[in-house]
Amino acid sequence: MTIRVVIADDQMMVREGFSVLLNAMPDIEVVGEAVNGREAVARVRELAPDVVLMDIRMPEMNGIEATREIIAADATAKVLVLTTFDLDEYVYQALRAGASGFLLKDASARQLADGVRVVASGEALLAPTVTKRLIHEFSRLSEAPRLMPAAHAAYGELTERETEVLVLIAQGLSNSEIAERLVVADSTIKTHVSRILVKLGLRDRTQAAVFAYEARLVTPG
Repeated sequence: MTIRVVIADDQMMVREGFSVLLNAMPDIEVVGEAVNGREAVARVRELAPDVVLMDIRMPEMNGIEATREIIAADATAKVLVLTTFDLDEYVYQALRAGASGFLLKDASARQLADGVRVVASGEALLAPTVTKRLIHEFSRLSEAPRLMPAAHAAYGELTERETEVLVLIAQGLSNSEIAERLVVADSTIKTHVSRILVKLGLRDRTQAAVFAYEARLVTPG
């Protein structure tokens, strides 16, 4: 099935370059572009893409606000944040807003396409180094308001194994890596992940990771 993509970036060269690279892939199609966050929200509403490549710094409405609106509208689109450097403080804010991961703008064609596929499949696109920084950031902001009160209220419904899987998700492990760590089948982990998301009322693995940071299930080490 073809993955439908919308690219939101105020730089024409970035939009055109990514469009050429992605449209060259047999399983990906760029169906629309946006020059700012407000237009990105409108394109998602109009085109119902699978993935939005979202720049953070844009006029009128930035990528964080646009991501928040897209998630709030319960759109099925996954947001993949675009940034020029991985230490961007706004990446953290975008993930809290509901983005499924981030990608550097200088990514290769293969990295770009693979990133789109990973996010479209429901996986989080978080490098281990970024995951560690996120943990430290959540620990530093110990008094930050929780964004997922309903999830915190339902946390007690998780089984011991589901809690264990949730922690491993937050540490950036994929389903197959978690299965290998716990010595179980991949299908078993997929079932656990699905149940975790349903019980906590979360949208995807990235939200699950953010919840784990907020709940202090993962601590710097």
